[in-house]
Amino acid sequence: MASVASNKPNKPGTYDVARQGKLCLCCQQEIPPGEKLMAALREIPAGFERLDVCMACWPNLDRKDVLGFWQTVRRQHEQKKQLFVDDQVLCELFERLADTTEPAKVNFRFVLGLILMRKRMLVYEGTRFEHDRELWTLRVKGKDQKLEMLNPRLNEAQVSEVSQQLSEILNEEL
Repeated sequence: MASVASNKPNKPGTYDVARQGKLCLCCQQEIPPGEKLMAALREIPAGFERLDVCMACWPNLDRKDVLGFWQTVRRQHEQKKQLFVDDQVLCELFERLADTTEPAKVNFRFVLGLILMRKRMLVYEGTRFEHDRELWTLRVKGKDQKLEMLNPRLNEAQVSEVSQQLSEILNEEL
C-alpha cells in the first residue's frame, strides 16, 4: 500500500513517511503478519512515499520513480521493529539523491551519509569550501568514484527530525 503523510502539518523541511501498511499496493489484499513483502521508497512532489507490495505482485510493479527497495516481513503488532534494508540499498539511495537541491532532501541525504560513514560504507576523503558552502568528498567503500555531500550545518533538532524520518522509512530506531 502506498503511504505518505498523515493529516497533521509537517514542520518546514521535513517529510512524514507512513509506517508499514497492511495491504498490497497492487492487489489490495492483506499481507499476513510474518509474510515477506517488498517495500519501496518513491519520490513524489510532496516528498517521499513508501510502497508495500506482496511478493506475488512485486515483479509487475512499475519501478520507474522508485529510489530504493528492500525485502521485509510484515510485523506482528507487538513485534520489535527490525532493520531489513541492507547497506547496499542505503548506498544506492544516497547516490540517487546526489543531484537534489531541495533543502529537506539535502538534509535527509546528509544524515543518511553520516549513518553510512558510521557503518563504514562511505569513506570520507576530504572537505572543500565553495563560497559559503562546505562540501565533503566521499566514496562508496570498494568503489573509486568520488561523491560530494553538502554539509547543510544542521542543528541538533534538525538532525533529530531527519533521523526520525529515516527511522520511519527503515522501520528501525537509529
